[in-house]
Amino acid sequence: MTLKRMDNVGIVVENIDAAIAFFTELGMTLEGRTTIEGAWAGRVTGLGLQHVEIAMMITPDGHSRIEMSRFLAPPVVADHRSAPVNALGYLRVMFSVEDIDDTLARLGKRGAQLVGEVVQYKDMYRLCYIRGPEGILIGLAQELGGGGDAV
Repeated sequence: MTLKRMDNVGIVVENIDAAIAFFTELGMTLEGRTTIEGAWAGRVTGLGLQHVEIAMMITPDGHSRIEMSRFLAPPVVADHRSAPVNALGYLRVMFSVEDIDDTLARLGKRGAQLVGEVVQYKDMYRLCYIRGPEGILIGLAQELGGGGDAV
């Protein structure tokens, strides 16, 4: 087998400070922040010369990361922030949380908006989707009855 792990999920944002504050409130930690530029980076992405500010956020367990990118050059060419949950391409990032109500209250102070409603799936989970900073679609799952991970 050649796959070792999933390293991170990348999200392009306009306001990287607001995104860092939001994901910090969710419980992630800023692992690092830097600017990437030059021909070498453009060869990876196919964008040519680019100048990008990135911030890497890590989950409390140390296993998952979100890499947020703010493109200074070239300019952003598409905007998917208001795409519905059935849009093709990137859909959402799902997080397992201890208390979904508390998480919603805290993230609401950072501008999060509930997409539909909080629902219960059998006796296993309480689930919801929210829109975070810049419309980023995020799933929250609270396990009921202990033991296990999010869906």
